[in-house]
Amino acid sequence: MLADIAAIPVYLVEPSGVQAKVITGMLAKRGALNVRRFENAGEMLKVSELDPPGLVISALYLPDMQGTELVQRMRTDPALEHTPFVLISSETRPQVLDPVRQSGVCGILPKPFTETQLNTALRATMDYLDSDAALDVVEVDLSSIKVLVVDDSPSARRFMRRTMENLGICQFVEANNGVEAVAILTDTAFDLVITDYNMPEMDGKGLLDYIRNQSWQSSVPVLMVTSESNEGRLAAVEEAGVSGICDKPFEPRTVRALLGRILRTGQ
Repeated sequence: MLADIAAIPVYLVEPSGVQAKVITGMLAKRGALNVRRFENAGEMLKVSELDPPGLVISALYLPDMQGTELVQRMRTDPALEHTPFVLISSETRPQVLDPVRQSGVCGILPKPFTETQLNTALRATMDYLDSDAALDVVEVDLSSIKVLVVDDSPSARRFMRRTMENLGICQFVEANNGVEAVAILTDTAFDLVITDYNMPEMDGKGLLDYIRNQSWQSSVPVLMVTSESNEGRLAAVEEAGVSGICDKPFEPRTVRALLGRILRTGQ
């Protein structure tokens, strides 16, 4: 990831000189050395007309507009509509952050944020930039992939299996909840875990925390399938290191994109 991020021009929109220095320093530690700072959104947008960024990182509250408006304006500009965007804000209210999420962002970092949180946002950015590769160009036997499907609804598990079987995957182990999944993960290796969020005994967040912090398979990709609408809970899942979140029921192209990334990078 360091080599990739080093090649990306990063535009940082941050009115505070002190904050900008801190953020630039943390980015440099991750390998992002091509960082250009702007004090307001209008200046950044004007420069972008001739020299588009590869990634925009912005504070929420700016002198001329909010970061919410900035990303929305980017999404209506053909030259910037696909540019990765990361928001930095101390805001936690869903009604404030939801418009940003709906605009399509690679991360929302708290202020202050940790190196781990920054790593997660940068990794999401690189994944987003690499999302166009098709699964069928990967020379891997899909029948060899082993998937753990965790959901308290048998119907939902059948739907997930059928979707993945259409992609050529045929090895599955099922669990009713996080507790059952933990027991299975103790002695069985998997290439992918697909789990629901809301489950009895142990929910998807609890399972994700176990995998990332206690399991010997801490790096296994985890796809969260959920109808959860609470933005705070979803943000916590993102920060915990989920590989992907999709609506329930999920679309085959969502799984297809995730599998393509897994097979190319092993992450």
